[in-house]
Amino acid sequence: MKATKIFLLLLAATFLLSNCGGKKEEEKKEEPKTGLEALQSVAEEAEKLSKEGPKEVVDAKVLKELLPADADGMPRTEASSEKTGAMGFKVSTANGRYREGDSSIEVSIVDVAGTGAIMGMAAWAMIDVDKENESGYEKTTTYKDHKSFEKYNTKNNDGEVAVLLANRFVVSVKGNNVSMDKIKATLDDIDLNKLADMK
Repeated sequence: MKATKIFLLLLAATFLLSNCGGKKEEEKKEEPKTGLEALQSVAEEAEKLSKEGPKEVVDAKVLKELLPADADGMPRTEASSEKTGAMGFKVSTANGRYREGDSSIEVSIVDVAGTGAIMGMAAWAMIDVDKENESGYEKTTTYKDHKSFEKYNTKNNDGEVAVLLANRFVVSVKGNNVSMDKIKATLDDIDLNKLADMK
């Protein structure tokens, strides 16, 4: 249990540190307090979920059925699903890959059944991010009333949108050489309400 908590804290810390670049010096002075508060919140949530005990994950094949047949017109080239478990933690994952020319999109649907592992996967759900520079932006926001995180590199036309549902599912859509509109259109084709109801 203690090792799992430390592991989750390290994952959260990695995320927080990766979002510290590009800020002014005076802003950096406030980061340690903000970062520690966020890590403490992550730790408390992880401990709470761990005490509740492991729950059964949704069958990976069921998650696979939620993958879009195409990514806003981009044909699907691969679809896979996998269910794994170790030390009381179970994970179900479905992945879809889509490609057309030099453009590609990857869709991932993950279920960790509400265990503390979700805090490592979606540490952004515990903090607020709003960063923008000449290369693009990244921010936490909401998508259809669910906490979400999005980032986009305007120079490379690469981006990602991730959504947290029911504190157990993480749905992410990553795109390379595509517009953010296309990434979001692909996310729109995933029935998030049906997924959330599986809890």
